[in-house]
Amino acid sequence: MIRNPANINDFWASLIVDELFRHGVKVFCISPGSRSTPLTVAAAAHDRTETQIALDERGSAFYALGYARATNHPAVLICTSGTATANYFPAVVEAYQSRIPLIILSADRPPELRDTGANQTIDQVGIYGSYVNWAIDLPVPDTAIKPEFVLSSVDHAVYRSIRPPAGPVHINCMFREPLEPQSVPVNADYVNSITVWSPHQEPWTRYTQSASILSETELRALATELDSSEKTLLTVGRTGNHTTLTAIADLARATGWPVFADITSGWHSGDDRIFTIHWYDQLLATESFKKLLAGCRILHFGDPLTSKRFLQFITANPPGHYIHIHDHSRRQDPAHSITRRIETDIAAFCSGLKRLIKRSEPDSEFNIFNERAGKVVEDFIEQLTDISEIAIAKMIAATLPGGQGLFLGNSMPVRDFDMFGRLKNYPIRVGANRGASGIDGSVASAAGFAKGISAPVTAVIGDLAFLHDLNSLDLIRKSKHRVILVVINNNGGGIFSFLPIAGYKEVFEPYFATPHNLHFRSAAELFGINHTKVTDPANFLSEYRQGLKQENHYIIEVITDREENYALHRKLLDRIITETDGGKE
Repeated sequence: MIRNPANINDFWASLIVDELFRHGVKVFCISPGSRSTPLTVAAAAHDRTETQIALDERGSAFYALGYARATNHPAVLICTSGTATANYFPAVVEAYQSRIPLIILSADRPPELRDTGANQTIDQVGIYGSYVNWAIDLPVPDTAIKPEFVLSSVDHAVYRSIRPPAGPVHINCMFREPLEPQSVPVNADYVNSITVWSPHQEPWTRYTQSASILSETELRALATELDSSEKTLLTVGRTGNHTTLTAIADLARATGWPVFADITSGWHSGDDRIFTIHWYDQLLATESFKKLLAGCRILHFGDPLTSKRFLQFITANPPGHYIHIHDHSRRQDPAHSITRRIETDIAAFCSGLKRLIKRSEPDSEFNIFNERAGKVVEDFIEQLTDISEIAIAKMIAATLPGGQGLFLGNSMPVRDFDMFGRLKNYPIRVGANRGASGIDGSVASAAGFAKGISAPVTAVIGDLAFLHDLNSLDLIRKSKHRVILVVINNNGGGIFSFLPIAGYKEVFEPYFATPHNLHFRSAAELFGINHTKVTDPANFLSEYRQGLKQENHYIIEVITDREENYALHRKLLDRIITETDGGKE
């Protein structure tokens, strides 16, 4: 609701905030600063918005990203001029790459101060380049410009943020002094043109988004094509919501087709009627399994899979019939192997195809491979007496209750969960910043993700990611929803041990592994968060289960060894290869 404005700056800022709220945008992440005072005051004074303050702009941006990832609805970022705007850039890139809606309101100096050497003034126009869906440089508030311009600009920004492909939008807001709500009354005649807007809660301009649905003729033709195929494989990446995931699961259940499901999809393993190949990544190291896949027609839903072996397989062995279904137009084809791209509503597509397709009996060969690999993994982990990153992924995935969230850091955590983390309970919301796959902002993203799903979250990140985002422990501390932060401390960048450069020890340790020789109890104490350090599997599982029963936030620091972790991964993979086809990768 618009209150009585103190001045023209205050009025424009209030228009922006209230119009955003009318679109259902309620969460405003504020980075304190001077030039953004009108925007901050407007957000704080609005009686129905929620505000979140972070200690630094980067953390604030990743918090907003985590929230928007969970809700598929934008959060707002407010910052002052200068480098504050630039500090949002990593999260903006991730939001664009992951198609996550965000709205950036950056304050800026007026035209007469640009390019003059004025303090805290940089060129903010177009600062995010091609990583935003839309951007506008708003003029300095002036009664010569109708308020409808402000409202319709906000309306278009929201639409461009949520319309597929969703993504960030940038509204750069110039302000002259006074920035504080000093009384400089606005002429009453100025607001007359929007009197019809003021009393109700509808936005000035309402956008209607068209649905992209395949015709019955196209669906029947595709069903006939798939029915004629000897083997069809479903591959499932992140699709963004459980309605879509449920529709894909219904299709898999109805057809009997085998499923390769990425961990970020939130796919769970509790339905025996769905033919899920849980260990496909490891099996793709075997020649026998790759031969079985040869000639498969692939029906791929959502984002690319995390599995590097799957990408290598389809690059070396183009399927010939690779159909990608998503709700946006952006290309996602790093192997250049997709033969047909269908832009449509995924849930409607699955529902339509399900009633037309014939059920096929699950291929027993797929099942044989899956069971053999599963037995090897289970036996291998059961025999481990020391803590391992493999076992951590398996234990958390099997223990995490339904209705909660799992946030995975990049590098090894998301890969380990993809390979070994079979989600047993349903539903579990899974988040990971896989758009640009950076390690920045992991702690803040987890806090925002918990806010977005309104439920407890278990976040698993590496030690370097933890150190990279240490300030954001303050966001965990203030979270209303419990966050268990599992930090894998292997004293450096564990994923680099899997690269060929690891063989060159003289440069590997200082320049790639980057050991820090730190432990994190003091960091937890600084922010008032409970902490424990574990070194064996039984102790970890006990502490994790205890953490799930508590309301307090909890950091579980898991001490592992980088070289040993690499050796365990290699040993387990060799055993899977031996047990399935006796070959070598």
